Amino acid sequence: MYFVIMGCGRVGSTLALSLEKHGHEVAVIDRDESAFRRLGPSFEGRRVTGVGFDRETLIQAGIKDAYAFAAVSSGDNSNILSARVARETFDVEHVVARIYDPGRAEIYERLGIPTVATVRWTSDQVLRKLLPQGALPLHTDASGKVMLAEIPPHPSWVGSPLTRIEESTGGRVAYLTRLGDGMLPGADTVFQEGDLLHLMLPTDRAADIEDLLTAPKPVDD
Repeated sequence: MYFVIMGCGRVGSTLALSLEKHGHEVAVIDRDESAFRRLGPSFEGRRVTGVGFDRETLIQAGIKDAYAFAAVSSGDNSNILSARVARETFDVEHVVARIYDPGRAEIYERLGIPTVATVRWTSDQVLRKLLPQGALPLHTDASGKVMLAEIPPHPSWVGSPLTRIEESTGGRVAYLTRLGDGMLPGADTVFQEGDLLHLMLPTDRAADIEDLLTAPKPVDD
């Protein structure tokens, strides 16, 4: 898959190298050309000098072909503006923005832009929001037979009781993230638009369950 990253600081460069290591193609945008030195000589992706909310810069970086976009520069405003341009102008479905002010996170979540605050920032957290969920589980037990995965269900599942999702998948909903806040589901909790679903599931069925939930809900379900 193809990824575009804005910001080639410590997090951006680490993220770019991690994605390339996973076999993906990557383009990195930074207004300071010297920042690309962090990528090292072995990086094979694109290096684009410019600002991430400039449409021509994004086009040069290949945004039209991007599976996902990450805005991880040092500025909140630049990050959220870039993420919104990627989402709203170029229809990139998977976006994430780095946020220094955690108080803004809920506002951005309401805009449909997943965020990660610097106080709990790691490049692994960005990968989990960008890659297909089966690629990077949140947790796997010592035996390797059970895993916790963050899965964004297809919009057609909105309105479904979590109990129905559990029946359909054979997994168990551990918790939800709703508008940036974690919550334990009750017996009558219904999946809402924008919810992130955190499922405990058998490792050997992870791919099948992910395929089921990210596809349109079966009409007979």
